[in-house]
Amino acid sequence: MNPTHLPPNHCRSPQGLAPALVLLALCLLAIPEAASAQGRRLPDSIEARIDQPYANTDNPRQQLDILLPKKRTSDKPLPVVAFIHGGGWRNGDKAGGRRRVAPFVESGQFVGVSIGYRLSGEATWPAQIHDCKAAIRWLKANAGSLGIDPDRIGVMGSSAGGHLVAMLGTSGDVEDLEGKLGGHTNVSSRVACVVDEFGPTNFLTMNDFPSRIDHLSATSPESLLIGGRITEHKDKVRHASPLTYVSKDDHPFLIVHGTNDPLVPYNQSEVLEAALRKAGVSVTLQTITAGEHGGFRSPELDRRTRLFFEKHLLGKDVDIPHTPLAVGE
Repeated sequence: MNPTHLPPNHCRSPQGLAPALVLLALCLLAIPEAASAQGRRLPDSIEARIDQPYANTDNPRQQLDILLPKKRTSDKPLPVVAFIHGGGWRNGDKAGGRRRVAPFVESGQFVGVSIGYRLSGEATWPAQIHDCKAAIRWLKANAGSLGIDPDRIGVMGSSAGGHLVAMLGTSGDVEDLEGKLGGHTNVSSRVACVVDEFGPTNFLTMNDFPSRIDHLSATSPESLLIGGRITEHKDKVRHASPLTYVSKDDHPFLIVHGTNDPLVPYNQSEVLEAALRKAGVSVTLQTITAGEHGGFRSPELDRRTRLFFEKHLLGKDVDIPHTPLAVGE
């Protein structure tokens, strides 16, 4: 799919005349999920509840989509796989996430959710994590009516979405990041496990490695998220880093990253893996040899991701391979 197929304004410059490379990168970040949203219809075995508000507002960005299996494999509440989209925190929407969670829902063993959040053109950090945490709290508060287990919610996200799920996985009940959105602020936003696909973790070190983006620029995705050039707002950058909140009680992580990623350097995942491992957290860094920014087209990666959720959400005793994979393998 090419950018001309994206929704209106999807690739519009954040400042109207942003540098061409930043504009191109922002668009590339959003294309894969937008493409999946334009793909096949959801299977008939899935009931979709679209545009459910979670923050007691009428903002369309503060909504989530719920995919329910019409035939459940169990009468007990099901676990949830929730997806958070990428797009440089500036583009993308939750529609593409429906295709990412649909295969889990088709099995009858999971409920799928795709979470929307305010983009940086509307609100700067920490609005994005406040939204995601409000969505998790809403799901837990409504677990009974949805037939889900509030203690078995796993999250998955790519690129900017990978950053946000890593934040969910490390910040737990950090009060400073909870926000006051929605009617369920007394409910925990902790999640049971995390699949982080090539999400940024330390904005200030991204320029230490080859990239198509000048991450230190005032118009970089990271600076637009923070609300100013990141070198001039180091405290806010630290506030937005999952590395800041890593602790021994964090739940399991699967991190996926291509070694040739031209937008988010592979090292961003290496440092997160190292921090989690040092804290004693169960973590696997799934390397995609010569992989770039997504588009891995790897059936084996899909299988390993499914095994990860089956192990940590269904309690299955499975071994998950972690040897490096090649694109398309």
